[in-house]
Amino acid sequence: MTNEKQILFSGMQATGSLTLGNYLGALKNWVNLADEYECYYSVVDMHSITIRQDPAVLRKRARALLTLYIAAGIDPEKNCIYYQSHVSGHAELAWILNCFTYMGELSRMTQFKDKSAKHTDNINAGLFTYPVLMAADILLYQANVVPVGIDQMQHLEITRDIAQRFNSIYGDVFTIPEAYIGKVGAKIMSLQDPARKMSKSDENPNASIYLMDDPDSIRRKCKRAVTDSEGVILYRDEQPGVKNLLDIYSACTGKSVDESVKEFDGCGYGQLKEAVGEAVVSVLQPLQTRFKELEKDKAYIDGIIRANAEKAAYTANKTLRKVQKKVGFPERIR
Repeated sequence: MTNEKQILFSGMQATGSLTLGNYLGALKNWVNLADEYECYYSVVDMHSITIRQDPAVLRKRARALLTLYIAAGIDPEKNCIYYQSHVSGHAELAWILNCFTYMGELSRMTQFKDKSAKHTDNINAGLFTYPVLMAADILLYQANVVPVGIDQMQHLEITRDIAQRFNSIYGDVFTIPEAYIGKVGAKIMSLQDPARKMSKSDENPNASIYLMDDPDSIRRKCKRAVTDSEGVILYRDEQPGVKNLLDIYSACTGKSVDESVKEFDGCGYGQLKEAVGEAVVSVLQPLQTRFKELEKDKAYIDGIIRANAEKAAYTANKTLRKVQKKVGFPERIR
């Protein structure tokens, strides 16, 4: 008799365009996790509307993101890939969990402070309670593990706090999730400011390589990448721009950083940038080709959306009904 797989939950926002950093740091490493975990990958479109969105653009980006999951190699037969907004349990559980979350906890969240500062004309309640919806996303599927970066650890911590608080009152309702510690994806920094992560919301178009950038754009952005005046290719913190290019090259070619440094011994920055550009192009072209094929197959993608929404809702409803019963909501008459 085999043990059941642990459950893993993750998701990405349907805003902006995914970058090379998103792919090398996360998406690429999700591909093989289905062998070890039962995986739920959400397109978290509900989170996206804390900032005003153009409805048509949001729909288009949500579909593109779901398609990119598949194009990147995530098998929709082995993994549950779905839209957050298609499973009403996310919103229903979030409301209940709101009643078990304290204002002080939410006011300390770094992301609320950051986004409030950037969007002073729209500091809405959804922005404030965003971490509760994120907690609902995770707890709804009884996730054992959640892949998170350092910037998301605070959200996982409040999720654990809410779950433990609920469990202390009603018994073992929720699985307490842990951070996923697996293969660490490459941390890709901005090409124009290597002190910051590559971001899909960066205002500088040369700072980020997007997954659907054409080869010429990729090569051009790499050539314009910030380096330094030292003129030597070494992997060290004193040369953050060069270090970032070596990280990108190593992640794209599968070579170790040491191997990459040796390869460029005696070379100039121009040669490094050119090689990085070609390595990125070679990694992204198969993904782009697959994406374009999938994009044309509307019936296939629609079928994935429909089937996986049903699968996600089935799992979510098992948790939701249990929670509703615990808090005293009347049983539904079928």
